[in-house]
Amino acid sequence: MRRMLEEEVRERIVSAYRMFLKNDSHLLEVNANERSLTHKLAEYLQIVFPEYHVDCEYNRIMTSPKTILPWDKKLNKLTKELENQTTTEERKKVLENILTNGVSVYPDIIIHHRGTGDNFLVIEAKKTNNSENDEDKLFVYKRDLHYQFAVFIQFPVENRLEEFSENDFADSIRFL
Repeated sequence: MRRMLEEEVRERIVSAYRMFLKNDSHLLEVNANERSLTHKLAEYLQIVFPEYHVDCEYNRIMTSPKTILPWDKKLNKLTKELENQTTTEERKKVLENILTNGVSVYPDIIIHHRGTGDNFLVIEAKKTNNSENDEDKLFVYKRDLHYQFAVFIQFPVENRLEEFSENDFADSIRFL
């Protein structure tokens, strides 16, 4: 299979995003759940990437759970989990689990070949009313799970759709 350049991948993602905006903008207007948005976008991505499988919240590598080493934001959450354990033995179990199994992850959308290690593209998406940044997570996906491309997509919600223009594609779709 030939290797795609970032420019071609970007064109395909923009094409899918345009289809999403044209056909499903109602989901943005009503501020639908992020999972609803990513599911619909994934349907259009499947159209423009027919040679791959496109999945939402997919957490498998071959038949094993998809795990990565913790990153900053996840480390803060794990630290709180450790602090909530009342005994040394409970803390030890939490740490052993992390060190042995890593951290289970569920990327918003992935484009890949199921049942293989071919992790082509991973997408994390957020709505404009969510200030959370998943770029560090995307970096870890590329590093630990060997995705060729990692992309952050932002969905314009809460009246942002009206002011969304052609120029906003550059800000809404970022490659890392």
